[in-house]
Amino acid sequence: MSAHTTTEASQDPVAEQLRHFQNVTIAHPRLVAVKDRLMNAIEGAAPGSLILVLGPAGVGKTTLRLKVEQSLTQGMLSTLESNPGRLPFVSVEAVASVTGNFSWRDHFTRVLREMNEPLVESKLRIDSFRAERDWRGQFTSGPRAAGLELQYAVEQALRYRSPVAVFIDEAQHLARIASGRKLSDQLDVIKSIANRTQTVHVLVGTYELLPFRNLSGQLSRRSVDIHFPRYAAESREDLQVFKNVLLTFHDQLPLLDGFDLVSGWDFMYERSAGCVGILKEWLMRAAVAAIKSGQGSILRKHLENTALSIGQCEKIVTEAREGEMRLADGVQSRSRLRSLLGLGANLLERTQGGEGENATSIPKKRRAGQRHPKRDTVGRMQTACA
Repeated sequence: MSAHTTTEASQDPVAEQLRHFQNVTIAHPRLVAVKDRLMNAIEGAAPGSLILVLGPAGVGKTTLRLKVEQSLTQGMLSTLESNPGRLPFVSVEAVASVTGNFSWRDHFTRVLREMNEPLVESKLRIDSFRAERDWRGQFTSGPRAAGLELQYAVEQALRYRSPVAVFIDEAQHLARIASGRKLSDQLDVIKSIANRTQTVHVLVGTYELLPFRNLSGQLSRRSVDIHFPRYAAESREDLQVFKNVLLTFHDQLPLLDGFDLVSGWDFMYERSAGCVGILKEWLMRAAVAAIKSGQGSILRKHLENTALSIGQCEKIVTEAREGEMRLADGVQSRSRLRSLLGLGANLLERTQGGEGENATSIPKKRRAGQRHPKRDTVGRMQTACA
């Protein structure tokens, strides 16, 4: 492409608007609320804690992570100026391995590169510190380096860099394990690193992270769950917010003179499953399709041709509903907990029966129409003679 063509493309107002729309982040109420919860959880968490952020695919979890990382950086500007070696956060994606099993060696390498750690390919072996004869240190190449050595390097780097939090996006890939390994082993690695470095780790992923929640009492004690749900059609308030999001997108996206997003909200909700992230990606595809077709605006046919299929949407909604049900703390869950704690109906019966000297007397409720207890006059009353 010539320089003249490049200049013309950069001056194209529609292309510039599309780039602007791609970078737009709508601070809708759910995103703001979850962001505040996550920030409070990070700031109030004990060192070495785990935070799990769960939500359906396309709800905007990556956008949430980027907004939180931006806030952490802004809050540490003065500290970073005085200590350039410190990092406000470390962020890495848990990559799915081509072998089907999650690779810790690859993950540790990515974490080290994210922290700009030098000599990642040649890390000093731990046993060289203990070998007197090998006082110069024994180096091994990256492919031969054991995962334990890379893990040690990650721990050392985190200690010196002291980030406020370590973010692991697409954390559901941690569940890709070889047969024979336990799921708890995967999370134990993260927990061990968090504990030894006294760093808060934030795992961001889909509802596939649900099995990580309650693997053990130790993990439950040190972890916090934050749910990032979609907008539900059963809620009138959620539907109104979703329509407001559509209106905001309509104002931000060019070529939308031919289709009113708000008037067609039901179709937009149907093919986005109430997820703002899916909605934005869909509108971007429709805008590009409208430009390539030579149309002056986005038409319904462009939206229909670029929408997710019914099967895809059904899969997303099914997984979302299952995750929402498993995360809900209903009346039955509380009753089961109180029963395990000895706070169920048996305790109430003991207090009502007056067992023991300090038993509390709980008055029974009277039936409708039942009189208050009082003394009635008995016998015939004597009338005074005039």
